[in-house]
Amino acid sequence: MLRPYALTPLSLAISAILASHSVYAETPEPEIERIQVTADFRPQSLFTVPASVTVIDSQQIKDESSRHFEDILGAIPNLNWAGGSSRPKYFQIRGVGEQEEYQGAPNSSVGFVIDDIDLSGLGLTSSLFDIEQIEVLRGPQGTRFGANALAGMIYMQSAAPTETAEFGTEVSVGEDSLTQYAGYASGPVNEQGTLRYRVSLQQHNQDGFRDNDFLGTDDTNERDEMTLRSKWHWDASDDLQVQLALLYANFDNGYDAWTLDNNGFDTLTDQPGEDSQETTGGSLKLNWRINSYVDLVSITSAAHTNHTHAYDGDWANPGYWQALSCTDYYDENGNGDFADQIPCQYDYLWDKDAERDTLTQEVRFLSTENSRIFNKSTDWLIGLYIQDLDESNDLESFYNGWPDQFLSSNYEATNLAGFAQLDSELTETTSLSVGVRVEQRDAEYSDDAGDSFDPEETMWGGHISLHYSVSSYWSSYLKLARGYKAGGFNMGLPSDFNQYREFDNETLDNLEIGLNGYLPDYQIALNAAVFYMKRDDQQVEASIQDPDNPQRFFLYTANATSSDSYGLELDANWQATSNLVVYGTLGLLDTEFDDYTVDQIDGSQLDLTGRSLAHAPNYQFSFGTTWRGDSGFFVNLNVRGSDGFYYSDSHDQKADSYELLNASIGYEEANWALYAWGKNLTDEEYGVRGFYFGNEPNLDWAPKLYERYGDPQQFGVTFRYNYF
Repeated sequence: MLRPYALTPLSLAISAILASHSVYAETPEPEIERIQVTADFRPQSLFTVPASVTVIDSQQIKDESSRHFEDILGAIPNLNWAGGSSRPKYFQIRGVGEQEEYQGAPNSSVGFVIDDIDLSGLGLTSSLFDIEQIEVLRGPQGTRFGANALAGMIYMQSAAPTETAEFGTEVSVGEDSLTQYAGYASGPVNEQGTLRYRVSLQQHNQDGFRDNDFLGTDDTNERDEMTLRSKWHWDASDDLQVQLALLYANFDNGYDAWTLDNNGFDTLTDQPGEDSQETTGGSLKLNWRINSYVDLVSITSAAHTNHTHAYDGDWANPGYWQALSCTDYYDENGNGDFADQIPCQYDYLWDKDAERDTLTQEVRFLSTENSRIFNKSTDWLIGLYIQDLDESNDLESFYNGWPDQFLSSNYEATNLAGFAQLDSELTETTSLSVGVRVEQRDAEYSDDAGDSFDPEETMWGGHISLHYSVSSYWSSYLKLARGYKAGGFNMGLPSDFNQYREFDNETLDNLEIGLNGYLPDYQIALNAAVFYMKRDDQQVEASIQDPDNPQRFFLYTANATSSDSYGLELDANWQATSNLVVYGTLGLLDTEFDDYTVDQIDGSQLDLTGRSLAHAPNYQFSFGTTWRGDSGFFVNLNVRGSDGFYYSDSHDQKADSYELLNASIGYEEANWALYAWGKNLTDEEYGVRGFYFGNEPNLDWAPKLYERYGDPQQFGVTFRYNYF
């Protein structure tokens, strides 16, 4: 998304690029700010990146009063999320991505990186205070990121240390008992300014929009979220720069979001759940010019995470169930063919604690001006990457007061990859990029129920892209990319599901055409891309309720034959006047299984051939406008909308389409600002996750759609003060 203030950043970036290419410009453009995409191997202007990318900067985050990635992701075309957690952590790009992870062998399709720390599958702790830029790269990133980015990559950067001393504070209060306190400090450490620091802290609390009528409290779904970040930049010499980023996040959130009658916000649970994550991590990046021929980039990262997900599985309490009648099919001797009505008994608690350690190391060797090849027309790079991920899980559940399932497991996966890329200037207007990545993955899993797996596999991906500068103000690209995702295994399945115990890796081929441009007479900038994707051996999540123990589910991943997807992504920005900017995004998506059927609890099969993928709405859009008056008054209005989508690939239940209206109004001075804001102004009720299964014994466990809804209407005030 483009920054909605003053001059449009994309138009500024385009103008800056054009100014540097005098072959086109009749008159030089002024030297102005450039937007760079930093997630790739080399920082690159948004205007010239041969990929469908959305960039959201800190100004848009502030203008829209966004405090968590959940608040802003609706502005990113063809990005969706599955709301089975207290905050978004399972994402889908173009309909590709996980919807849950209950068992403990993480294998992400959407990469999630904050300050070069890999948190894929752990996106819960993505608070936005002091975040400088969010980059979302859509489509397979087979050369750059490999197996963790089959669908794409979400890359977040916190603000960099400044050369002068700066301090700032921010306070927000609002409905739902919202309070947020945040602050930052930044500046040089030594007189020369070669060592600089930045530290930021955010503490966010609110009740979570749920009233537990049984317990008589309103905070069983609370959000208690603390984020501490620190960055250090050291210019060790003219040839060596060192960047250190540290992160500590403690999200101690409740999880009480489901109801039997789908009333949305009044729960009846006696054992409210938990959805917490505590992460300590860091990254160390070295940019070193070894000599006049070779640059080296080294990125080391490590993260330790404890996370807990627990829920009250009966979504009610003993008194609620005992007031209902259930059928007892057994006589006093335990014989069947007997039916009598007795008070229901149903009490279920599920709890999983996990501990994950992730270590990554990447080393790149890059060409300089002196070492370009093929008549000095081609830059090159080669590199190595290694990731080691260890996770242990302890799962326990209780059914009607008795131990139900207990499972302890250990999982380790090691990925070793080599990659190379050539970037060639074919002519003054045309460039070619070719990249390849080969990745070896070794995994081991064991649990105390006797399951054991140790898959090994070699995968490869890459890209070929052609970039063409059409004119001073327009550029286009054509890209063919291949991504891949590792295969895996399913634990805890009954013997008649042996055919699903292991599944193969999948590949995704993506053909994409893009156009980036600027209409200077109208001050309109846009990015547009159309794409076609083909997934082979597609991994599909499925589940079946255990007919003998209906509180349990058999969860597994299987390979569908393939699927086809095509669509469009558009970011546009119009600087209507010096005070008014209008901006928007559009994502269109059509997905279709080629040939796939899913086993059902009654022994039948659900034929999904020709059906859309789960969490893949046909359209998503956002539209916003920001006005800044000369006297300091400020107004932002924005609306986000989505088509309905299938909740799962195991059933045919769908979410409804929705539109969310948000607004901020305030007054800004040079060093302080005061805003009043509102979220979901029309109080739209919209589904973010849905399950279709039997969870009511008084109805003989008949399947039914249960939906979890997104946040309702909320109003608040934010005060910001900066010291320079």
